[in-house]
Amino acid sequence: MNIVVIGAQWGDEGKGKIVDYLAGDARLIVRFSGGANAGHTIVLGGEQYALHLVPSGILYPDKTVILGTGMVIDPEALFNELSGLEAKGVDWKGRVLISDRAHIVLPSYRRIDKELDAARRKPIGTTGRGIGVSYAMKASRDGVRLADLGDPERLQNLGEEDRAWLAQWAERLAPMSVDLVPYLRAHRNAYVLFEGAQGALLDIDTGTYPFVSSGMSCAAGAAAQGGVGPRSIDRILGVFKAYTTRVGNGPFPTEFNPSSQSALDSYIRETGREYGVTTGRPRRCGYLDLVALRYAATANSIDRLVLTHLDVYDELDEFEACVAYRVRGRLVEDFPSSVADLAEAEPVLRKFRGWKRPIGAVRAYEELPREARDYVAFIEEYAETPVSMVSVGSDRNATIVRESPWIRS
Repeated sequence: MNIVVIGAQWGDEGKGKIVDYLAGDARLIVRFSGGANAGHTIVLGGEQYALHLVPSGILYPDKTVILGTGMVIDPEALFNELSGLEAKGVDWKGRVLISDRAHIVLPSYRRIDKELDAARRKPIGTTGRGIGVSYAMKASRDGVRLADLGDPERLQNLGEEDRAWLAQWAERLAPMSVDLVPYLRAHRNAYVLFEGAQGALLDIDTGTYPFVSSGMSCAAGAAAQGGVGPRSIDRILGVFKAYTTRVGNGPFPTEFNPSSQSALDSYIRETGREYGVTTGRPRRCGYLDLVALRYAATANSIDRLVLTHLDVYDELDEFEACVAYRVRGRLVEDFPSSVADLAEAEPVLRKFRGWKRPIGAVRAYEELPREARDYVAFIEEYAETPVSMVSVGSDRNATIVRESPWIRS
């Protein structure tokens, strides 16, 4: 059985925790997109693990994790991350594989990335890690894949600095290389989790272009870049927060107003620990955008939604969610493709009552306060998609499962 987990907002939705939770029942975890610009945080027994390239199932000692074909991999960042995991007692050797079709991020790409963004009249706000350049080189057929490291003729296209840098990693990468399609064919009867990076609204085609990632963060990426075909996907889960955040530049219709909502903005950011795992940048915060969530659910054929950070609202008397936009005086109920329209969009908000009590210890959905369940029910009705899991804390076990995704319906 193959399950895809993607972010249903602008990233940072808590995918890492959800993949980590579901990985307990999986055999393989395949991350199909992104690079070291991603950041997934997992809290286990009070210990925090920050993952950037390594799939989230690595904390289980009996799981194999795979960096998929759609990823762009910086070997230096990868081995630094693995060393950090090893220092925390995680034995990863023999359990971390890399698709031999995945592309390599070279030192020159990082330099070009920073120069390009600095030269833009309106910077996109990249992490400067060479991700976009890697995907651009891939599209122009000038990139280097893991499979190419043993091909001297192919490497002749690179500059001397990049070739020398690659040479120091080739021997360490070789035993991790795997031809992903036949490997997954051999494991076709296993439970496999496909982990996305970033979020649906940052997808290169369906996101808020040009303020997007350069890779496929949509559900279709799992089939295109995960080693299986689209008919092999059994279920798609979309993870979203009780509110919305965004990192970097780009339109954000429900962002809190700094002059009138600064206290709420600060409360959400500090309570929800809304700082980038990779960069440490404070995230932009705002109310839940249901227009964007419904769009993401539809565009990605999301079967079930997973709600995270619900506990962040524990102390609020009331809060709001966006149910439509007003764009230059016109009511808009579907997510616009024009970033100019989104930049002008004013949210139409609906109020919800808070529950004014901690829910972090709740493990059964029926034990949530009525106000919290009313909020979930409204989200389900608006997005036309059931919410099958609810996260009420950062720890792995602070998770309410209404319906296991591993059970075929």
